Amino acid sequence: MSDTNLVNQMRSLSHELRLFGINQNIAKNAEIATANQLHPLEYLKIILEDEKAFRRERTAKALKTKAKFRSDAELEDWDHGFERGITKPRFKECASLQFYQNKESLLLTGTTGTGKTHFAIALGKKLCSEGVSVQFCSVNLLFEEAATEKIAGRYLHFIKKLKQVAVLILDDFGLRNYSHDEASILLDVLEERYLKGSVILTSQVEPQGWSKLFEDPVIADAIIDRLTKPSKKVVLNGPSYRDQVRPKKKLESELSLA
Repeated sequence: MSDTNLVNQMRSLSHELRLFGINQNIAKNAEIATANQLHPLEYLKIILEDEKAFRRERTAKALKTKAKFRSDAELEDWDHGFERGITKPRFKECASLQFYQNKESLLLTGTTGTGKTHFAIALGKKLCSEGVSVQFCSVNLLFEEAATEKIAGRYLHFIKKLKQVAVLILDDFGLRNYSHDEASILLDVLEERYLKGSVILTSQVEPQGWSKLFEDPVIADAIIDRLTKPSKKVVLNGPSYRDQVRPKKKLESELSLA
């Protein structure tokens, strides 16, 4: 039987078995095996590694879509040349995802434009690449969605659904004061997740100022306790990075029109 017929048969079998990672590289891997006179088990290892990589990439892509990230931020895009108060060792520590392994909260605080949301989303995407489920939520939109689910009689389902996510990103916490109902919703979300999953939270307000955001001091204490114990905190500071990016984009636009 010719090599072409064998490759075609392998393609047909791998497709039938839904081994799409093996399927897409059959011809290339067959050439590698022949050229290097690989042992059959070595060739088998190569094609199984291809299948594993394909499935991992497919899972990561699905998780990123489901997470509903609001930007394309990646850890590789972080500009270490722009001083924002986070050292490279500290950055690498966060990127190692140790906080997730320890089921800790990661609190990203600092003034507007310093990259809190960028960092949170980039970490979320890294988690998805590792096969970890993530959900990105603007805090204000979280409350609106929860209120809608309450009216529809699906509130408990909504809370349980968030509980199933391994890492919940709460973006822009503390932009305003919260009502009693909103505080109760946030406490429900955090209570279900406490010591079971991680939270990445971005805020312009330092934790010591969070109690002022809530009407009820008892609920405030409970929320702060569940967000901060246990937790790691990263403070980003300095001028807005957006001011750094805008002139570059303006110059690129002007050059493209020249």
